[in-house]
Amino acid sequence: MELLQGDGLRLGRLGARLATGPEDVAAVQRLRYEIFYEEMAAKPDEAMAAERKDMDAFDDHADHLMVMDHERNQIVGTYRLMRRELAQKAGQFYSVDEYDIDPLVQQPGDILELGRSCVHAEYRDRPTMQLLWRGLAAYVFHYDIGFMFGCASFPGVDPDEHAMAFSYLHHHHMAPEELRPVAVRDRYVDMNRLPADQIDPKRALNEMPPLIKGYLRLGAKFGDGAVIDPQFHTTDVCVVVKTDTVTSKYYDHYTRRINDEKDADASSASN
Repeated sequence: MELLQGDGLRLGRLGARLATGPEDVAAVQRLRYEIFYEEMAAKPDEAMAAERKDMDAFDDHADHLMVMDHERNQIVGTYRLMRRELAQKAGQFYSVDEYDIDPLVQQPGDILELGRSCVHAEYRDRPTMQLLWRGLAAYVFHYDIGFMFGCASFPGVDPDEHAMAFSYLHHHHMAPEELRPVAVRDRYVDMNRLPADQIDPKRALNEMPPLIKGYLRLGAKFGDGAVIDPQFHTTDVCVVVKTDTVTSKYYDHYTRRINDEKDADASSASN
């Protein structure tokens, strides 16, 4: 996958590529620890606290998309990516501890679980997020992914604090039944907290985390029910994105670049 190898995608001093070995993965884990545990006050286990890394068994099997500041030689943003093949090696998708994702797993073609997304505090701006999304688009194109999904978080563990946002997602952006993840029974939190006629869409959107608003701009749908995650002190929702909404946003840019590279290679081979 040429676009995410070597120097990867570039935007000024920033670049996006896939992790290529243990050193990259360790750097990703250190960034995640800084964001999740030091900034957001999640609760690390003893091993994570000792190494100052956010790590679990899925990391060894996943692909890790990274945004780097090449001037500082520093990883500043990341996504963990799990295709079917990688989830089979790991034993399951990460999300199954919170959601029944069987409707998605039964879909033909490949699916992609997104997780552990975070960006360094100094880089939470448009260029960094653009590179993460462009990297995702390149990955989706390469592996012919049909759907992306994963857990996205609201801060805190009191669902009533997000009653407006949850109710808006429930009434206006619920995934169709044939794709709909459902929170596991013993962790299910009802998102339908307000009647439809009491929902203020503008207020609901203003109360949503930036990542979830970004998913909505890509046409995201959401699973049935939220889940409280006490370790991360968050309340999670399950996001489903049909990748043609991603390709419609990024397809022309990448197909032009890929075709230009192929034309250049063909020209070199014929000379």
